[in-house]
Amino acid sequence: MSSEFTPPVRRVNSGRGHRYEDAHGRKVPGVTTVISSGVPKPALINWAARVTAAYAVDYWDELAELPVSERLTRLEKARFGERDEAARRGTQVHSLAERLVHGEEVDVPEALAGHVRAYVDFLDQWRVQPVLAEFVVASHRHGYAGTADLLAYLDDPDEPGRAVPWLLDIKTSQGVWGETALQLAAYRYADVYRAADGTELPVPEVERTGVVHVLGDGYQLVPVVAGRAQHRTFLYAQQIAAFVDTAKELVGEPLTPPRTLEAA
Repeated sequence: MSSEFTPPVRRVNSGRGHRYEDAHGRKVPGVTTVISSGVPKPALINWAARVTAAYAVDYWDELAELPVSERLTRLEKARFGERDEAARRGTQVHSLAERLVHGEEVDVPEALAGHVRAYVDFLDQWRVQPVLAEFVVASHRHGYAGTADLLAYLDDPDEPGRAVPWLLDIKTSQGVWGETALQLAAYRYADVYRAADGTELPVPEVERTGVVHVLGDGYQLVPVVAGRAQHRTFLYAQQIAAFVDTAKELVGEPLTPPRTLEAA
């Protein structure tokens, strides 16, 4: 897939979300958006059904007193409350993690104290040496952009005294899912990253890729395979996402018959 995007690519924050634009203000597809549109997520469907059913059971009596249409509305919105809360927590943890990795002091909300302790333990136990944190990457060749969480050197547990460059994603969700491999591969094999002065530089090479899975009661460093094969799969997903985005344009308006039939 060739790119028509003009460097440099930048991230534009807007409210709770963000987007990517090239030098002419044209939208550049984001990595997580590509994966969301181009990769099936059966686990997400099951999660939505489970959350909706749990809400119905927990609020059964309260729902029974509402008109039927309002019950339906409450049930339809049930999953979004849990999703939005998880997203807010993830955003806060990412913000704190970026500052902590650079040795800054932070004010920790009580609700995130466990997450912060877990992340500090990760930094200490692996003697993390940051290279880049929360950095925008772009592939002009393939036409996408994204924000990677952390590129850093970590102690090698198999070779004392040796530090290994890792590309890491920070997750606060309940699990580490397979599509994370596509996300990390897209970052790893992007053409450039955006430096602090706005210039674009080659993405540094890494030896390993993985997830720092940060929860309220601890963390895990989870290796994830994100090589050339996974990058190729990401590019396939990118094509599917592009199709989904424009599929309606392939369907025309119903045609008028060239002649009408006379009534019997």
